[in-house]
Amino acid sequence: MLMRVASSPKSLNSITGCYGYRRIHAALGRLEVFLSEKVVRRLMKQKGLAAATTRRRRYGSYRGEIGPAPENLTNRDFCAAAPNEKWLTDITEFQIPAGKFYLSPLIDCFDGLVVSWSIVRGRTPNS
Repeated sequence: MLMRVASSPKSLNSITGCYGYRRIHAALGRLEVFLSEKVVRRLMKQKGLAAATTRRRRYGSYRGEIGPAPENLTNRDFCAAAPNEKWLTDITEFQIPAGKFYLSPLIDCFDGLVVSWSIVRGRTPNS
């Protein structure tokens, strides 16, 4: 029975385009060929059909030659005796549906409060 359905002109052979098993199952239902999704998946595997999938791009932060490391001025001492003595910053990337955003807060080591911050939208934090 499976081979008869798979070889009939009314079924898988008449469906064109890029389809996964769900779309093929729905298209077969519209053609009044009623099969379970498992049978459709098995027939697709036998015929060598597979939906095209996009691969996620692997993250890579390397952008060229690495320059010399800056001097370690804090020596991991993140305490300050007075305000505005030591400020620290870092860049954090957020990936949301609207795109990539970069947040860079400027933090005072005396009380840990944010002195200033910057949000940039774009491909690189320097843009």
